[in-house]
Amino acid sequence: MRRLQGRSPEPDDQGSGHSPRRGGLPAELNPFVGRHDDLAALGTLLEESRLVTVVGVAGVGKTRCAVRVASLVEKRYCHGVGVAELSGLGDPDLLEHAVVDALGLTDHTLRPPRKILLDHLADREVLLVLDGYEQHVGACADLVQALLRRAPRLRVLAAGRLPLRVDGEVLHPLAPMGDEDALELFAARAQALRPGFALTGAARETVRELCRRLDGIPLALELAAGRMRALAPEQILQRLDDRFRLLTGGSRSAPPRHQTLRTAIGWSHELCAPGERLLWARLSVFAGQFDLEAAEYICGGPDLPADTVLDVLDALLAQSVVVREDSPAGTRYRLLDTIREYGAQWLSAAGDAERLRRRHRDWFLGLATWCELDWFSPRQEVVAARIACELPNLRRAMECSLESSEEVHLAQYLAGTLWYFWVGCGRLAEGRFWLEHVLDEEAGHDPSRLKAQWVLGYVAVLQGDAIGAISALQACRDGAEQSGDEAAAAYAVHRTGCLALVTDDLARAEELLRDALARYRDVGELNSNVLMAQVELGMARLFQGDLEDAAANCREVAEICEDHGERWVRAYALYLLAFVALRQDRREQCRQMVLEALATGHRFHDLLGGAICLELLALLTVVEGDATEAAVLQGAASSIWPSVGVPVFDSAHYGTPRAECAGRARRALGDAAYDAAVRAGALLDFDTAVRRALAGGHPGPAEGFPPSEGCPPAKVPAPGETRRPAASRMTERGGPEL
Repeated sequence: MRRLQGRSPEPDDQGSGHSPRRGGLPAELNPFVGRHDDLAALGTLLEESRLVTVVGVAGVGKTRCAVRVASLVEKRYCHGVGVAELSGLGDPDLLEHAVVDALGLTDHTLRPPRKILLDHLADREVLLVLDGYEQHVGACADLVQALLRRAPRLRVLAAGRLPLRVDGEVLHPLAPMGDEDALELFAARAQALRPGFALTGAARETVRELCRRLDGIPLALELAAGRMRALAPEQILQRLDDRFRLLTGGSRSAPPRHQTLRTAIGWSHELCAPGERLLWARLSVFAGQFDLEAAEYICGGPDLPADTVLDVLDALLAQSVVVREDSPAGTRYRLLDTIREYGAQWLSAAGDAERLRRRHRDWFLGLATWCELDWFSPRQEVVAARIACELPNLRRAMECSLESSEEVHLAQYLAGTLWYFWVGCGRLAEGRFWLEHVLDEEAGHDPSRLKAQWVLGYVAVLQGDAIGAISALQACRDGAEQSGDEAAAAYAVHRTGCLALVTDDLARAEELLRDALARYRDVGELNSNVLMAQVELGMARLFQGDLEDAAANCREVAEICEDHGERWVRAYALYLLAFVALRQDRREQCRQMVLEALATGHRFHDLLGGAICLELLALLTVVEGDATEAAVLQGAASSIWPSVGVPVFDSAHYGTPRAECAGRARRALGDAAYDAAVRAGALLDFDTAVRRALAGGHPGPAEGFPPSEGCPPAKVPAPGETRRPAASRMTERGGPEL
């Protein structure tokens, strides 16, 4: 069988764009061992078939093989590889959202996630890896069938315990490892714990027998090798023999390998100390990754003091029960799916599952609340990374609260509190899903429901759904007046003003935004939303021709943002100041500010901010005399706009830079050259477009580019006239005072 090799990239592979970013191939934390024939066979099948499914028993290595094959053939797919890990999804309605996320897509429109996928994949050459779909096999099969029918260049590599049963599916049953591969795997993992260990003489035969008794199942081998820290191979084999006889209570009709895997896991469980077993069971409450602090709070108690959790967790890491993973949010941990399921059975048998689920829910309610406060601080990017990692747990927390009518308000609170993630980090579609879901349940007009309503209205505004926005915001305002919740009323008025702004009703927008800012001052509110209201007021003034007043508003915002370390709103303030600078022919200041705003928007994956910055940069570029590059940037922005929202796209005022740039560039280049440059720009994805812009019109480094290093921090020009900031002094309640 030939060895699998990735094809060399075609000349147009580089710079083709659209490569998935969020769900890319995970790094291998330990060496991949063996499976050469399986990898070669899977590579061949992917050349011949559009849907290949790796099937096998739990723990046989399906995920690892699928990801390894994807990494080997990645260069064949000019539009990239996406890996969707589906095992942590509790609600099948989130399946399509998870696949959207795996492909690195962000869409702010009302398009259903399936429509987003179909549109994106229609003419792209992509390999989509679907892992752990078993609990939602029907929904997954339906999605795969639809995608394959509508996206002729798409190929799917699935990994699960059972087939999808979709037309055209080719199965690759993944058998347990052969003797030599199993020996090599055990030795590699054992040597990581005991560097002097070697498969020589009697030890080799003992390990060979151990591998045979474990049927060559990689998970079982990993668990056995984890005991090499404390036991010799002969001792492991002896204890394994005892555990086999002890743990044979499964159904006689169950597949033998299922029994063997359960035996291996049960044997590892029995070898754990009581505290280790207890933590194992309690950790099963997490969905996906978790960190040490969460484990200490949720899993700690009188029988497992919080200050001992680290030591017990370290013991589970040593036994390969828990795996460590490095993430943008720092060091995190995870139970393999099969291990988690086994622990969940023990937790349920102990009658402690419900209590642990509530502790889990309470922790993530607190985390979301703390992160909302931290969003208005220098830790804004840390918050974004943290919440992205915790999303599976936050979903589980909302699901838990929705199970009881007495706790629905907690789900509403959590969905509303996450506004900064839904809006600030490009997750509008999933935010809309949860906000509507939690508001379907009645919980009275308490603050939690009102918050979810105004956040839903905000999301709907940015998605271009004026009717949905008005409905949610009016319901919030009515409820706020009924309950006397002045803060909720202020947010409802603010977002109604935002809707007026993006629909070009400027006089109404200014009236509502001034009203909202006054209400915020009255209740002592100061956060990113308040500052965004002032930026939006500046935009209303800018669009009405008052450049000085617009700039004064945003200079105040920029100063307050600097004081608090806020970057997201500051990017919008810089955009407006850059717009004013261009109108006043201060081109260098304009470029410096718009590039920083663009880089910041990219860090938060804010498509709206990115699109308007690219269009302003395109206008600046044509004013400076480079019509071709301006058209390329305009094309890049045009590929982003359909995922932002129709009213913003159709706004005459937001569209001014676009229209002016198009007129200038077309006159300079002629229709044919202009259209060709726009088409070239439209092929760039958001990442590539930002990289190009920060590099001054030339593609930047392909990997690891940090937008924050692409341009120096912009210095906000000193105002000719400075008004008092809307929040220059703080009241006793912590809010602004004029």
